[in-house]
Amino acid sequence: MEEQPKLFTREELKSRSTRKDAVLIIHNEVYDVTSFLAEHPGGEEVLLEKAGQDATEPFEDVSHSSDARSLMKKYKIGELVEEDRVASKNAFAPQWSNDQPQEQGNWGSWLTPLLLGIAATILYRYLFA
Repeated sequence: MEEQPKLFTREELKSRSTRKDAVLIIHNEVYDVTSFLAEHPGGEEVLLEKAGQDATEPFEDVSHSSDARSLMKKYKIGELVEEDRVASKNAFAPQWSNDQPQEQGNWGSWLTPLLLGIAATILYRYLFA
């Protein structure tokens, strides 16, 4: 049986915005980043600026790597109570692999550049030769 996450209200998290106790709300999940402040590549100031608040938008604006997103998991301490949650866009999910089936015989992918190359060659020879 999966353990239920600890639930927090926005009100109780507001005061947790110091170097000794810093939490962030990202996509309705609560992260204690106190021990990460010194390690954060962008500096502790950017974390402290949003500590105790919802940092979803600035977090997504920076386009964090998939490694950074994986690292977040160890700092998660809970989630917002249902009534404090906001609808948010899905978290960034990079598609690093191209698993879509490739159509065999897709003429457009190579025929157009080939025809443009031939036309340019003929035009060049006609105009400059």
